Amino acid sequence: MPLSEQDVKELKERAWQIRRDIIDTTVWAGGAHIGGALSMVEIMTLLYFKYLNIDPKRPDGEDRDRVVLSKGHGGVGYAPVLANRGYFDKNELKEFNHFKSPFGMHLDGNKVKGVDVSTGSLGHGLSIAVGLALGARIQNKTWRTYCILGDGECNEGTVWEAAMAAAHFKMTNLTTFVDRNKLMIDGPTEKVMSLEPFTDKWKAFGWIVRECDGHSFEELAAAVDYSQSEKSAPVVIIAHTVKGKGVDFMENEVKWHYGSIDSVLADKARKSVDKMYGK
Repeated sequence: MPLSEQDVKELKERAWQIRRDIIDTTVWAGGAHIGGALSMVEIMTLLYFKYLNIDPKRPDGEDRDRVVLSKGHGGVGYAPVLANRGYFDKNELKEFNHFKSPFGMHLDGNKVKGVDVSTGSLGHGLSIAVGLALGARIQNKTWRTYCILGDGECNEGTVWEAAMAAAHFKMTNLTTFVDRNKLMIDGPTEKVMSLEPFTDKWKAFGWIVRECDGHSFEELAAAVDYSQSEKSAPVVIIAHTVKGKGVDFMENEVKWHYGSIDSVLADKARKSVDKMYGK
């Protein structure tokens, strides 16, 4: 179903809060992969506050939808989403990446409520997601699997092995996103290991491709709706995003793949996010 104006308004309010929480959590942690966390905010917000069949009071419910954040270094963006969705108290984020904290830089599914899969070794998330989706089919379950890939990890061969398997088994109960912010830790993706023609690669592997503005809730929702209705082949949503989105001095800057911020920069970052949302 298309999003209503009220839906978009509420989702933007959630995204504003989550971006501010990412900034705060990065300060508390002493540093984090903030750039890629900010680029995927709309994807994660839309899933957790609109589409996922989940219950924070029953994080291990058998019929829940599954999420695989393949770009596991985005944990500093994932944890605030889970906190805002009610899986745990937001104050727990103050211990992010501290000694003996359950919140490591890459979230551990055995320690953090709401995390289905421990990830971080890049290139393996889609393989896990394909396995989950195939398992649901074999067991005649109706829950869906959602996988979020970073574009940088798409130069890993295991991503394409999984893509080939998903197309072969026609995994239409799997929706895959690529957070296409075009930057990775060592620089632009096209200079480190060119992905283009990216869309054609996915098509050649038997997928249906939908491209959209990864910061537009309306466009993302239309792509998700399409993926849920498609019954002939798996769908990949290539979401064109901006690394560091919302924080003006971080946007499209590779140096903010990972970084630390002091109180002065944090205040500047919050003001930039507030400005983006007209606060």
